[in-house]
Amino acid sequence: MAAWAETEHRPRIYGSDHDDPDPYATHPGHDYVELVGGPLDGQLLDVTALAPEERTTGALLITPRSAYGPGGRADYEPSPGDPGRWN
Repeated sequence: MAAWAETEHRPRIYGSDHDDPDPYATHPGHDYVELVGGPLDGQLLDVTALAPEERTTGALLITPRSAYGPGGRADYEPSPGDPGRWN
């Protein structure tokens, strides 16, 4: 089985380096939210370091792809009724 097939359905972690040996690895004791829609769709964001009130406001994230090339920003906020997903 090819290495890519083993990670095919595992979401990439937002902010993982391009040379990270496992950009799909989650860490025990960390909290993640799924990014839905936009240029970061399907990635997981580690929100462990965010205070509970910060988790209600969302985040402005740097994107590798945007309408104007790399370095754009995507504004994600919690989905109503589903704090584990940010739109």
